[in-house]
Amino acid sequence: MALPTLLVVDDEAELLSLLKEYFGRQGFRVLTAADAAAARALVAAEGPQVAVIDVHMPGEDGLSLARWLRVEHPGIGIVMLSAAAETIDRIVGLEVGADDYVAKPFELRELLARVKGLLRRTQPAEAAAAEKAAASP
Repeated sequence: MALPTLLVVDDEAELLSLLKEYFGRQGFRVLTAADAAAARALVAAEGPQVAVIDVHMPGEDGLSLARWLRVEHPGIGIVMLSAAAETIDRIVGLEVGADDYVAKPFELRELLARVKGLLRRTQPAEAAAAEKAAASP
């Protein structure tokens, strides 16, 4: 059984490292990208089930990347991350195609729960098998 693949896109190297380690320990195959261009290449090559994307990045921002993902790869679940917790920022993120929005700073377990919930909705059979495998000793 293949592990669910998560793509994390953020320009903060420390956060990428933390999320890669954390989600890896939770039974995910984790891909990381520091910008939208690298994320696009990984999506084409690896086909992740879920993308966690920072809104504010240099160059192409996360909103543009999310819009592209929703058009070109509609099956990918999208969670937006942002330090901007204003209501309008959340609305815009959801309007461009994100499935969920998490404000920084966040609890790792909350982000994990949101990613798992998104997987259950977008990949129900795969998510159930992955959770069953993760629960087995």
